[in-house]
Formats: sequence, structure tokens, C-alpha cells
Amino acid sequence: MLKKTRLILALDVTDRTKAISISKDVAEYADAIKIGYPLVLGAGIGIINTLSEFAPVIADFKVADIPNTNRLICARAFEAGAGAIIVHAFTGRDSLSECVKTGREYNGDIYVVTEMSHPGAVDFMQAKALELARLAVESGASGVVAPATRPERVKEIRRVVGEMTIISPGVGVQGGSAAEAVRAGADYVIVGRSIYNSNNPAIEAEKIAKEIEKCR
Repeated sequence: MLKKTRLILALDVTDRTKAISISKDVAEYADAIKIGYPLVLGAGIGIINTLSEFAPVIADFKVADIPNTNRLICARAFEAGAGAIIVHAFTGRDSLSECVKTGREYNGDIYVVTEMSHPGAVDFMQAKALELARLAVESGASGVVAPATRPERVKEIRRVVGEMTIISPGVGVQGGSAAEAVRAGADYVIVGRSIYNSNNPAIEAEKIAKEIEKCR
């Protein structure tokens, strides 16, 4: 991913036509489009290739299974046109390594979840987040996911992963600040509902991109 705006659109709509329309509108302001199961289940896996015409697509499948199943999921996502896939590491070193290996085979990126952005992440994930970050580094992943809703955690995770890419969700509706996340060490911020539920997604995306620009 090239750092242009440092904004990633999280597109959690389920309608194909709406997804294409929003992606087209905000393409100028988004370095990537992150989609997950809601859209793929609603529009089919072919939507990945369609949206990749506007920006690189990150398949947020949070892959978390045995190594062989992880390989199959990642391969299908890359074959469908994904440029990157988000995976979990709590399933262990062998499962994560299979994702990273598959990513290399397809010249795609693997981003590892360290700590999610919702409040419940502090119940169990936070205690292991730094260990998951270290595992991501040791496995040769492309980057990690760290919560914009808790910028102090982004700082801690940055100290563990060094120069590795950090993408940070939770900006907007969840309460995270794009500026604070970037200042804490995030390379990219992920914004969803604040953009795709707005009356004018392009204007909202532009506003957030300008906010990020001021932090450089």
C-alpha cells in the first residue's frame, strides 16, 4: 500500500450496488478499501475484484483456523483479487505462518490482529496483545492491527513491532480519533460508518484525510 492519504475505508455494507457507488465516490481519498464477511456474503466474493478497480482491497476475514484451512481461505481471497488479508494469531505460530507463507506466494500482505477496537477486547485480548504483536514480527507478517480507540495501546504495540505497518480501526463512530491514532504510531487509520453512513461519503472521507494530513 502506498501512503497517499493514510485513510482506509471500512466498507461494511451488504449491498453490491451501494458498495460500488461508495467506493467510486471515495477512491480519491482512500489508500485501501477494507471489506469483510457482511459484504462478501451479501454480494459474493467477486466483489473483491470489482472494488479493487478503485483501490487495493483488504479482506478482513480475521482468519483463525488450523494451518491448512487458513491456507485455503487466504488463497481464495488472494485469487479473488485481495491485496491483503487480516488474520488472527491466537491460533498459534503454525497457523499464522501458513497465512504469511500463502501471502508471499500470491505477493499479498498479511495483517495480524493484536487488539481489537471494541470495549470487549480488553476482557481477554489486551492481556496477550503484545505477545501477538511479537509473533507477527517473528512470523514475517506485513503488519498488525491496533486499536485507534486506545491510542496508548498503539504506542505500546509500536514499540514491539518497530517499523512494521500498523493499521488502526475504531475511528469515528467507535470514538477513536484519526489524529491521535497517527500521533500514537499508526500508519493508516480505518474508518467505516462515519463515511459510508454519511449523506456525502466523499466529503466525509476528504475531511478525515485532511485531519490525518495535519499530523504528518
